[in-house]
Amino acid sequence: MLKKIRDFLELIKFEHTIFALPFAYIGMVLAADGWPTWRQFVWITVAMAAARTLAMGVNRIADRALDALNPRTANRPLVTGRIALSTAWAGTAISGLALSFAAWQLGPLPLTLLPGALLFLVGYVFTKRFTWLSHFILGFTDGLAPMGAWVAVRGSLFTADDLPAWLLLGVVMLWIGGFDIIYACQDVEADREAGLHAIPARFGVPVALAVSSLCHVITITLLIALGQTLALGWPYWLGLAIIAGLLIYEHSLVRPNDLSRVNVAFFNINSYISVTLLVSVLGALFLVNGLNGF
Repeated sequence: MLKKIRDFLELIKFEHTIFALPFAYIGMVLAADGWPTWRQFVWITVAMAAARTLAMGVNRIADRALDALNPRTANRPLVTGRIALSTAWAGTAISGLALSFAAWQLGPLPLTLLPGALLFLVGYVFTKRFTWLSHFILGFTDGLAPMGAWVAVRGSLFTADDLPAWLLLGVVMLWIGGFDIIYACQDVEADREAGLHAIPARFGVPVALAVSSLCHVITITLLIALGQTLALGWPYWLGLAIIAGLLIYEHSLVRPNDLSRVNVAFFNINSYISVTLLVSVLGALFLVNGLNGF
């Protein structure tokens, strides 16, 4: 049983939860204007980890035939048979149950919105079969993390005071959509042969990298709007400057004729960005609220 659990966590790259989990925490602490209850913190963490696990499990199961055709993904455990399909299904189903239970624990509105979240978590993987906007649908799906955390704490989403939640949704959608475009540059030929839709495969790598850069410029713009809306202090603006520098560095690593450092840009830099933003938000709130805010 322990081996099956380890195999499943390897299959879905559980460690990459670090990309989106800090954004859930950002939505959580901004909604609480400090630290929420520990009960909210625990169930938001469970919900976020379970949501990503569910989405990645569905992704690996649904794409296993396509992965077998792509040299970059042909060695994935579900393709080679090192991990049984039944193990993948079991882990995915359990994560879905965990997400549903966490939503129930977090209150009526998170539970009410759960079916919509499930639609994106399960459905986003199929969008690349018919639209090159799939990058942004993936980003929108990940953007539900901070929005869901906000709803779990505030219990609202559609008032004027909920604007920060929508700004965070836009930030994550464009940030992740932008670097997913970079990542897809590796698969141009494989995507074209398989009939899959992606911006690099449809418009070429140079255009794709330009679109990715535009996405990240708008990401910074939305982060500026977030800081102004909530009147966040200097730690936030310092963190934002660092993030802008990291995004510039990320794009400097990738060229249309040189994609050898895509993995560095995709995995390393983006984990630094998410953690930096979380630390800067916590620092700003700490300065405003003092110890009583945490």
